[in-house]
Amino acid sequence: MTDTTLLEKRLESIKKRYTELQTIIADPDLPKNQKRYKETMQEYGHVNETITLYSEFVSKRKELEEAREMAEAEDDPELKEMAAEEISPLEGIVEKLVQKIKVLLVPRDPLDGKDIIVEIRAGTGGDEASLFAADLYRMYGRYAETRKWKVEMMEASETEAGGFKEIIFSVSGKSVYGNLRYESGVHRVQRVPATESQGRIHTSAVTVAVLPEAEDTDIKIKDADVKVDVYRSSGPGGQSVNTTDSAVRLTHLPTGLVVICQDEKSQIKNKAKAYRVLRSRLYELEESKKQAERAAQRKSQVGSGDRSERIRTYNFPQSRLTDHRINLTLYKLEQIMQGEIDEVIDALKVSALEDALKG
Repeated sequence: MTDTTLLEKRLESIKKRYTELQTIIADPDLPKNQKRYKETMQEYGHVNETITLYSEFVSKRKELEEAREMAEAEDDPELKEMAAEEISPLEGIVEKLVQKIKVLLVPRDPLDGKDIIVEIRAGTGGDEASLFAADLYRMYGRYAETRKWKVEMMEASETEAGGFKEIIFSVSGKSVYGNLRYESGVHRVQRVPATESQGRIHTSAVTVAVLPEAEDTDIKIKDADVKVDVYRSSGPGGQSVNTTDSAVRLTHLPTGLVVICQDEKSQIKNKAKAYRVLRSRLYELEESKKQAERAAQRKSQVGSGDRSERIRTYNFPQSRLTDHRINLTLYKLEQIMQGEIDEVIDALKVSALEDALKG
């Protein structure tokens, strides 16, 4: 069975589901259940994208067939040459569309449509690591802008050097987790610090954790399981940021997880943000258990998302980015640090797709 025949066969069930979803969306009672409404709209968007791409594929395939026929049958040498020149570009377009459709036809992880909470922490390297943590935060922020995603600061621990010892932020929008899920791990940076007079390259490391944001219906937290402490927030060097007890520390007694939020001046807002982070960390623990069970059956080639795994190196002197999981090397580090990371993300998603097809 050819790729095209397989795609057409799979598309028949997709079209059937598309019709079903249109009926569900037309139900005036659907918005009353916000969770079901959100899930339905996400699935509808995914199915609609698949059908739109397939329509484009059919159109381009027809153009390609016509160009091939003209190149073989046309008597006019000039027209024959023009048709021949169209074939190669059209073949490239058709192949890319096939690959995109294949990706969309792979069963989606139910987590892919979720919003996320990202935690970036400076590791080895002192001030240089904290400065790179700030660079990564800006990189993800600029990438989010291109996708029209919303970024909200949750918590930040700044350093006197102008970097972050730790920064936590949420990202919400379409397919956020599906795009950034493979960013979890150790990001290593090699560059000459501004304070280095001898021009020596330093190596530092930053850890990134991408957590699917959990909703109340995903994780239930008992009040008795959480110890809540409030105190005055502090900034770099320990100085007091304000004069009220607005900072909140949550300790989840069953797991020992601790979450601190002091970014807001309001204790209520800090507490709400802290609970969002705690809920997502607990959700990640549950998901990690499930992933470990799946990994025991089939090893993931892309990586488990373990934050202790070194996933990527950013070499500034050579303007080189290397993703060690898929042996990807790009010499466009400046653009990447400006948020142009689609090429990296797409390569990771394709590798994950190939892995899924083998399973």
